[in-house]
Amino acid sequence: MSTRITREELAARIAADIAEGSVVNLGIGAPTLVADYLPDDAEIILHTENGMLGMGRAPAAGRVDPDLINAGKQAVTAVAGAAYFHHADSFGMMRGGHLDVCVLGAFQVASNGDLANWSTGAPGAIPAVGGAMDLAIGAKHVYVMTDLLTKQGESKLVAACSYPLTGTACVSRVYTDHAVFEVIEDGFAVRELFGDNSIPMLEAATGLRLTDATAEGRS
Repeated sequence: MSTRITREELAARIAADIAEGSVVNLGIGAPTLVADYLPDDAEIILHTENGMLGMGRAPAAGRVDPDLINAGKQAVTAVAGAAYFHHADSFGMMRGGHLDVCVLGAFQVASNGDLANWSTGAPGAIPAVGGAMDLAIGAKHVYVMTDLLTKQGESKLVAACSYPLTGTACVSRVYTDHAVFEVIEDGFAVRELFGDNSIPMLEAATGLRLTDATAEGRS
């Protein structure tokens, strides 16, 4: 059995945890996949920071409207009743605590919930913070969607971030291709294991001491 699930499977897993009635922002990149797995009959309202409330799934081939894009400039659809507004109004929603959930990517997440997702700090690196800082401090719950390990095999879950921070103590939960982690008072708790992963295997991969919360199930 594999120790990893696919990005699409992870997107579906995150979608299953988004509650009915939530207003949600999906960050640029992999988090946008979550939109394709939200239940059709659920009242979940998607916000995109470039000025739209009521974003739908990615359009079918041949049905692309070039005027309908998300913050990552990907083609999207609009659900019935969708609203369009100024960029400043959109950021006011983000900063004002009106989003229930945001899903962001990450370079690193620290054991106290600090998030680094906009720069590695390397010389010549191009800053790409976008609205991530506003989302990290404004959303009621910050979910991170990421691979557990970098291409070099380094853990993205760390004791303390070494990259420039996006937000401090802001992450609620981290969804990775190996397991789902909750940020708790004394570090990371493993809520769900994927494939044949085990707590000792994850501790070896991350170099962190982890709390086993798998018996609590999904919530």
